[in-house]
Amino acid sequence: MNYSLRQLRVFVAVAHAGSFSRAGESIGLSQSAVSHSLKELEAELGVKLLDRTTREVVLSPAGEQLAPRLERLLEELTTTLLDARVVGHQLSGTVRVAASQTLSAHLMPQSIAASAEAYPNIRFVLHDASQQWVLQSIRQGEVDFGVVIDPVQANDLECETVLSEPFLLLCRSDHPFAKAAWVEWQALQGQNLVLQDYASGSRPLIDEAFTRQGIAVNVVQQIGHPTTLYPMVEAGIGLSVLPALALPLPEGRPLVVKRLTPVVNRQLMLVRRKNRSLSRAAEAIWQEVREQARLLSETRKGDPLFSD
Repeated sequence: MNYSLRQLRVFVAVAHAGSFSRAGESIGLSQSAVSHSLKELEAELGVKLLDRTTREVVLSPAGEQLAPRLERLLEELTTTLLDARVVGHQLSGTVRVAASQTLSAHLMPQSIAASAEAYPNIRFVLHDASQQWVLQSIRQGEVDFGVVIDPVQANDLECETVLSEPFLLLCRSDHPFAKAAWVEWQALQGQNLVLQDYASGSRPLIDEAFTRQGIAVNVVQQIGHPTTLYPMVEAGIGLSVLPALALPLPEGRPLVVKRLTPVVNRQLMLVRRKNRSLSRAAEAIWQEVREQARLLSETRKGDPLFSD
């Protein structure tokens, strides 16, 4: 049988209204269109569904049997289709985000937790790697987007700054700098330094700051993971310069951080491929990471380490 969903809906409307014209008004069809649709349905079924008179339209015995059953089926079909539409519009799926180790340890946990609460059907997968790998994975489409440290020299990427934060001095609590309100970059001349290596996006910015200040640095150790800075400095191997996002310091260790002057900031950026749309789920996670960065910035207001 070759009948349409529209014909079935027209029949149910006429059965309710008892009139072609009233049925047509309820479903947005003309009286003639309603009549024509029903004639086609009756012809396809090979049975008379309606008895027509000059005054009214009444259901035939076959129509009386069909109408209530068909109405239930159409209601169930409508509900099923609406449910499918809701599922189709839900924010779900897997979103892959790449970030450097410092960002992964100190910004991404809050972002993952907040995303899980707001979007329980989205699986947030974090890739923890060096900045160069992060940029490469974005370009190759291995992740939806990344979180990196500016500057990023790339015309093929779309970048959005979400957080600006200063570099700080890390020293032992018994070091003379520990008693100062702040420390000038110039005071690091001749000091032994333990810094992250060039896999970190921060290292070029730190080198640039030394160069601008005319400081000849004495880097005695270069390490890959930021948490290694703490035991190195604690052991007296040297001082360190670290981003504010590396805070808080590990509890129970004789370490302090001091503001460096003049202030040198680094910019944290969300990065994705240019002219490539994110999925709805990835866009939601992008916005969530941005919001967590904003909240972090708000919590720092009033802290002397971050005051201008």
